[in-house]
Amino acid sequence: METTAIPIHERSPEFQEFLASLQETKQMLEESARRHKELDEQQKKTDEQMRRTDERIGFLSNRFGELAEHLVAPGIHDRFNELGYHFEAISPGGHIINGENGKSKAEIDLLLENGETIMAVEVKAKPKVKHVEEQIKRLEILRDHRRKLNDMRQVEGAIAGAVFGIEEKKATIEAGLYVIEQSGDTMKINVPDGFAPRRW
Repeated sequence: METTAIPIHERSPEFQEFLASLQETKQMLEESARRHKELDEQQKKTDEQMRRTDERIGFLSNRFGELAEHLVAPGIHDRFNELGYHFEAISPGGHIINGENGKSKAEIDLLLENGETIMAVEVKAKPKVKHVEEQIKRLEILRDHRRKLNDMRQVEGAIAGAVFGIEEKKATIEAGLYVIEQSGDTMKINVPDGFAPRRW
């Protein structure tokens, strides 16, 4: 037996309900699209703000690094001499060690020297654990460079920072590097009991 569909009259309650449902779905889709557009615009604004913040942090970090160098350099000579080093010279500013191809292999922030020892100090606003390994590589490059110049003095190292975390301080000391940290308006060398500086 064949059945025929009964058309829903445009004025019937069922048809009106169907239209209302379509209209509601359309509004929901439009609202969803509007919100998605707003979120997309907000994300773009947030990304731009993050980019600007990163630029500012990078700039401030570089400026703070320069400031830290100027804070560390003047008093560090005396701090090491109190430990018996008797450094005769201190050379602030970036010391670049070039390879045979003329390209920079390492840059050292501060060098203190006497007849027996060369002390290379890396200055960071906030030292990280990764800076310890970087400093060790720098000291190896310095040692090899000096050996080529027939300079057989021992090379030692230190990391100076305005803000030293516990983990970073521990890693620095365990690597045989001196910890130089800010104390009030001056710098102090942190020498724990039993500490022996590593020599390269």
